[in-house]
Formats: sequence, C-alpha cells, structure tokens
Amino acid sequence: MEPNESEILQGVIRDAEEKLLRQKERFQAILDVTSLLSSNWDVPQIFPKISARIRRVLRQEFASFVLHDPSTGLLVRQSIDFPLGKGLIAAKQVITGSSPAGRSMQEKTAKIFSKAQLLDFQEDVATSFVDEGLESVCCAPLIRPNGPLGVFVLGSTRQDAFHMDDLNLINQVAAQLALSIENHRAALEIEQLKERLGEERSYLAGETRSEGQFVEIIGDSPALKHVLDQVVTVANSEATVLILGDTGTGKELIAHAIHRMSRRKEGPFIKVNCAAIPTGLLESELFGHEKGAFTGAISRKIGRMELADGGTLFLDEIGEISLELQPKLLRVLQDQEFERLGSTKTVKVNLRLLAATNRNLFESVAQHEFRSDLFYRLNVFPIRLPALRERREDIPLLVRHFVHKFARRMDRYIESIPKATMQTLTQWDWPGNVRELENLMERSVILSEAHALRVPLAEVRSRGVPQTDASSSLDDAERQHILRVLRETGGVLSGREGAAQRLGIKRTTLQSKMQRLKITRKDYSDRAQD
Repeated sequence: MEPNESEILQGVIRDAEEKLLRQKERFQAILDVTSLLSSNWDVPQIFPKISARIRRVLRQEFASFVLHDPSTGLLVRQSIDFPLGKGLIAAKQVITGSSPAGRSMQEKTAKIFSKAQLLDFQEDVATSFVDEGLESVCCAPLIRPNGPLGVFVLGSTRQDAFHMDDLNLINQVAAQLALSIENHRAALEIEQLKERLGEERSYLAGETRSEGQFVEIIGDSPALKHVLDQVVTVANSEATVLILGDTGTGKELIAHAIHRMSRRKEGPFIKVNCAAIPTGLLESELFGHEKGAFTGAISRKIGRMELADGGTLFLDEIGEISLELQPKLLRVLQDQEFERLGSTKTVKVNLRLLAATNRNLFESVAQHEFRSDLFYRLNVFPIRLPALRERREDIPLLVRHFVHKFARRMDRYIESIPKATMQTLTQWDWPGNVRELENLMERSVILSEAHALRVPLAEVRSRGVPQTDASSSLDDAERQHILRVLRETGGVLSGREGAAQRLGIKRTTLQSKMQRLKITRKDYSDRAQD
C-alpha cells in the first residue's frame, strides 16, 4: 500500500525536525566548547571536558590533539581522552609526519580514515589505532594565519563513524582549539617578558649612566691610564675580558666602562657576584629553572644569562665558581646556549661576558681548582688593575672626590684637609685599596665637626703601619738577590735552569715578588727572555 500525500508530508516534516535538532545540538556543542575555552586557555587542561562535550554529538570514544615542533618537524601529543583505551596510543607521545595526523597537517585539510586506510600507513601510531579497536579516525588541522599548529584527532570503534557533514563541526572545534593555543602561547610570552623586564629593572635599579667615558673612575696616574687605554682598545670588540686585581681596586667600574663604550651599550648590564651566592643556588641564578625543578621551585625563574641577552653579563669573583658548574659556563662561552634547570629546551643567548677575580687563576688551574679550558676561554683579553699602593699619586684625587661626595650627602662643609693627614694617607699601603679609602673617608666626614677633615689616623695605624726602614731593608736585600739570580739565568724565569727553580719558588710566586719589588726587565738584562 503506497503512502498517501499526508504520510509523505509527515515524513518530510519529521526528517526536517530531526535535521534541525541535530543542527541545534551541534550548534550548542560549539557554544559549549567556546565557553570552556574562553574560561581557560590552557587547552591540555581543559581538553577532557571538550572531548566529553563533543561525544554527546559524535559519540567518539577517542580524542586527542598534537602540536607541531618546528625544531624537529615531529608532532607531540599534548592531551588524550580515551577512557576505555588499553594505553597503546597513549604510549606514542611523538608522531612523525608520515602518520594520519601528519598527512592532514601537510595537506591542511580534515581527513577521515577507515581501518583499511590506517593499515596502509607505515607509522606505529596508525597500527596502535587498529590494535585499540578503532575502526574510523578523523584528523583536522589546527590552522592559524602563520600555518598549522598541530592536529585535532577523533576516533571511533564504529565503521564509517564520521561523515562529511560532521567535518563542519570538527573543523569549527579545531579552529577554536588553534585560537586558544595561540592565545595561550602569546599570554605566556607576555608574562615571560613582564617577568624579565621586572627583573631587569630590579637588577639595574640605581645604575649610574654618564656621558663621559670614565667619569666614575678617578685618577690620572700612568698605571691607571694604561688600564683605561686597554679598556678603549677592547670595548668595541666582542672579546671576553678577564679583569684581574686585588679586592677593592674597582673591577666593577671597569666592567661598567667597557659596557658603556661597547656596541651593546643599549642592552642590559647584568651583574652576578659568584662569591655572594651559595654554590647550590648559583646554577639556578645563572641559568634559571622551571617550576618544580627542585624543592622550593614554585614557579619558572629567568636566569641572569637569559636576562643579559643582547647585552653584557659581568661575573664578579668568577674564581669562586665550583668545578661542577664550570663546564656549563664553558658551553655558554663556546656555543652561546644552555638549558634551564628542569628543562630539556635549549635557550640561545647573544651576550658578551666580562669576568673579574682577585684570585690567581693560573695557580688555581695548576692546583686543579679551576678548569684550564675555561681559563683560556676567559683569558682572551686580561686587564690587570693596579693596587692603590701602585698609584699613590691618585690618592689625593680620590680623597677629595670622596670627601665632596659624603659631605654633600651629609650636608657638611669640609673646607680643608691637613697636609700631615694627606701625607699619611698617601704613604699608607691600603690593603683594602679604593674601597678601604672610601669607607675611611665616609667615617672621617662623620667625625669632622669643624671645616677641616678629621681622619681617625690612630684607627688606621692600629691595623698596621707604613713600611718601616727595617722592612724596607729586607725588601732591598730580597730585590738584589732576585736580580742577581735573574742575571745569572739570563732572565729565564721557568724551566730547570730558570730563576724560579734556583730560588726554590713557583714561577707565579716569583712574578708576584717581581711585581711587588718593582723589578722590570731592564733592571736585570736588556736581552732577557722569558
């Protein structure tokens, strides 16, 4: 019996109502996914809820998404929702471009694969789909204007589970996933830039900028001028500079001067005092760490090396770096790259390294306390700062500079410095160098009640006295003995027949004595050779 017109019309209406209901369900699913993603851009975290919402419409058992790693060309699984799975697919975290997902991303179009088509792939993950009982798989690329970010993958144990009219819903979900992933990446990048800017401001707070090249460096002695000439020579290069000198000689000021005169002067100047940071924390301070890298690492930390990108990193007291940390520093010098603690991602940096130490690194290398390969990498352009006792003619200039500085700060008026006081200050050996002089001048300004500077000379003398005639005689005798040996060896310092061997001391010790006693090559031979 053929249906009448009324029955046909009712059938058409039912089909239309069912189609409208399906469209309404799919539209509502898209709205729900939008709502979920707008409340949380962390797609891996929210993905199981997204999968559960789509399951109401498409009834898939498996859902996942993978992201493309540009450095390797591989697809890396970020999240998976497969409650009834055996774990075979979950074990495949890295996927090659020859997989179903890879083909979908390469062709930038959604694709539906049957079981037979899956078996045609030579990729393990495709075989895993079949082993898990999936009969149908649909892959949709996560497209953004700059290219696909990855692939959205759905699977079902039913044959022909996905149809062409399902692709509209799947593509819309994939587009929203791609947008959220891109937004999340942008938010993380902005947060990292804010963190870096905040740390740079804290590290650079109080940094003095000046138009003059050496406005902070006081003195015009030949010894100091020689150092400043070296600074001018090396500043505009990219060479690593090793600044040597006793404590308090102004190594940090020289490092600042090199940075200000370099091509990196607009970049950051980041300082790390390696002696002031415990050994266990120094690696994290230099290279940074990821959240959870160690106990107490509650968030990601950007290291000083990364902060110095595009600028200059100054490692003060570099001789205090442990042997365990030295190879990592050497790698930065060689390759300009490193990894944060708790991360396998390589961070590339473009920085210039300046280092300073008051230790004799040559002796440290000989005693296996410092790596020789790192020493030679650092020792590209050494600059030795003279001790204050080697530039006594600068002491009056420094005294006046510090007195004016502290007098202005304390609202004092110092009109004169007694001549006898200045003579005593000039004759003092200053074991603490410029820093010791600066501290003494601050105390002197505090103690000065009248207009003449009152220096607590008794305090200075209590810590030692300037060289006496007796000590001077001993130095003269030692100087003459070393000169005699140097003449006998023809100026050769090292080796079996060298002066150091005859004197029974190390070559470095002999060089230190010659420096202290002001023995130069012309004192023992015009033809001397080292």
